[in-house]
Amino acid sequence: MTALETGGAARPGRLPGGSTVSVVVAAAIVVADMVGVGVFTSLGFQVKDIPSGFAILLLWTVGGIVALCGVFSYSELGAMFPRSSGEYNFLSRAFHPAFGFLAGWVSATVGFAAPVALAAMAFGEYGKSVLPGAPPLALAVGAVWLVSIVQLTGVRHSSNFQLVATILKVLLIVGFLIAGFAVSTPQPVSFAPHVSEFGYIASAPFAISLVFVMYSFSGWNAATYIIGEMDMPQRNLPRAMLAGTAIVLVLYVALNAVFLHTAPIDKLAGQLDVARIAGTYIFGDIGGRIVGAMICIGLVSSISAMMWIGPRVMMTMGEDIPVFAIFSRKSAQGAPVYAILFQLVVASLMLFTRSFEAVLDFIQFALLFCSFFTVLGVIKLRITHPDLPRPYRAWGYPITPLVFLLVTLFMMYYLVTGRPLQSFLGVLIMISGLLIYAVFRKRNGADPVTALSDQPPRRE
Repeated sequence: MTALETGGAARPGRLPGGSTVSVVVAAAIVVADMVGVGVFTSLGFQVKDIPSGFAILLLWTVGGIVALCGVFSYSELGAMFPRSSGEYNFLSRAFHPAFGFLAGWVSATVGFAAPVALAAMAFGEYGKSVLPGAPPLALAVGAVWLVSIVQLTGVRHSSNFQLVATILKVLLIVGFLIAGFAVSTPQPVSFAPHVSEFGYIASAPFAISLVFVMYSFSGWNAATYIIGEMDMPQRNLPRAMLAGTAIVLVLYVALNAVFLHTAPIDKLAGQLDVARIAGTYIFGDIGGRIVGAMICIGLVSSISAMMWIGPRVMMTMGEDIPVFAIFSRKSAQGAPVYAILFQLVVASLMLFTRSFEAVLDFIQFALLFCSFFTVLGVIKLRITHPDLPRPYRAWGYPITPLVFLLVTLFMMYYLVTGRPLQSFLGVLIMISGLLIYAVFRKRNGADPVTALSDQPPRRE
């Protein structure tokens, strides 16, 4: 069997101490990476133009289905090429090492550091409701550094911490859901379909709201960044991503149902802190603090997931590119120490300078662009290399990849038309990645991504 068929250097063997990431931990990473603050803040802007319980729940269901369509495609590529680093690996295999480097450059530099900083700052803001008077910035920096220390202790401790934090997050959300349906006074909202509500579904606000719903679902591909650390990835990667995304889909639909069930729509419309409003209707005056504590604990697991998977991109690039070799070095416990420290430094700088908000604005287009072509790569390889071993084949092919591509294309169109400057800056950072790749290639006299040099032969 060739290196291409097995994914090249994808599976170097078990981690130090015999540690591997189980399917349960990988699914926990998916859940933790997906469930941030988006689901707790976006409903208020959706009900302004879509004051329908059925349409809102359908909106979130559609978002989850689109995410699952992406899961099927990424699972096929991940099972074919089981190497950590996500799009860096997949785009290099499906298209060209330059394309993979472009995606890796975005992810390794700011693609994960900016969301880490955003989640940490949200932790600091919500932490004020639990610890009045505590400086949000100090709480944010403390959360990132604490999680990073855990990551530096090795994969085994990271796995245990991630699993416990994610289970606690899910249990708190389930407790909130139970309280919402059992204790609160029901609002006059219907979740049953009605002919009059189908006008909302066919409206422009529904399509635009889907863009922001999809942002809340981002992270469904988190497990692809740690494939090389997973136990039996050809089998467990699809299971982890499918289970994690399905759990989040159920949680998201249920949370929005509780928000609408407990609080009047006119009180939610246009508000950012819909979870706090719903919490007040459920628990009374202490509802805000309860919700704040719930979100804070949830954000710790999100920061942990991103501080785990983000450095794996730089680590894998370090394995391929000599100038980045230091980032590929691991501790005796399997932690890529320098890659973790690099992301920690970048995230900390973004927190102190508050630059993460601007960075998040201009990397959205680049991240969507890379996801779009990754899924397109599944179709390309099916056509150009149908005989390659595929331990997992995308369910519903070609419909599911096409659904994901169409929705992602719409999101990119929305960004280009709605935020042209930010999208242009996103293109610039991708171009900078190509320029750096060209420098490395010229210096080395060959593709710097040596581990991916065994690309499938082109058909004449």
